[in-house]
Amino acid sequence: MSLKAEFRLMVTALTAKYRIPTIEATFFPSFYQGGQPKEAEFMALRLAGGATGISYVLLADDKEEEYMALQPSGFVGQSPRGYALEFGNDDPVKEMISLAAINAICQHVMRETDFPVDSATDSLGLLSVSAADKLGMVGLFFPLIKSIKKTGANLVVIEKKKDLIQKYPELPITMDATKLNTCNKVLCTSTTILNNSLDEMLGHCAPDALVSIIGPTAGYFPDPLFNRGVDVVGGRVVKDGELFFQLLTEQKRWGEATRKTCFQKMTYNGII
Repeated sequence: MSLKAEFRLMVTALTAKYRIPTIEATFFPSFYQGGQPKEAEFMALRLAGGATGISYVLLADDKEEEYMALQPSGFVGQSPRGYALEFGNDDPVKEMISLAAINAICQHVMRETDFPVDSATDSLGLLSVSAADKLGMVGLFFPLIKSIKKTGANLVVIEKKKDLIQKYPELPITMDATKLNTCNKVLCTSTTILNNSLDEMLGHCAPDALVSIIGPTAGYFPDPLFNRGVDVVGGRVVKDGELFFQLLTEQKRWGEATRKTCFQKMTYNGII
């Protein structure tokens, strides 16, 4: 079963057990040819009651017309379930919306059940990187490079963007994912779920490697990822949906509108 099929099963189970509100609002940033700038990387979907899901605008230039045709008002009053169940249909625009819907549904259930979400533990800190480690980084987490170098750990960065190898020749960046099999710890961007590369990355990891997936779009329950052998999922949930939309519109930092989350496989009891 594909990873995205596991997400659909989770959505089906949650929507069968819990009453999910309809969509109240959506936010789509402007489209930029050549890739989205940092201040316009995310779209969002908010449900009645405030639960909000985030997704990357991870689209090729030829998707501009389809993206620009989206009508925010057309989503209002619709159930997020139908959009969430389109995850895995290979249409990047629909999958973008699907991920936001999955996050919104999960965050509504977290609110309704008062689910114990750990916001105190630092998901990066759980890696406890030291000089004895070889760390595989899937996706260039540039702000972390300096601190990792200070530990003396051996580092390899797996990237799909060939231009980054030329842009940062001083960094150990490669497109060869097989390099992960020598790493005892792996830090992976949550974008790999949206772009269908996570299963490949996990397939190259050593069986006993500690695997951590982090990113602001990991605002869902971690069951599908833990079933795949992931150990830690660090994401973000939206505390104040209206404030979050305002900040997105103003292209400002999310600040108090969101909070980080950390799920650990060894302590997670599951939701389904």
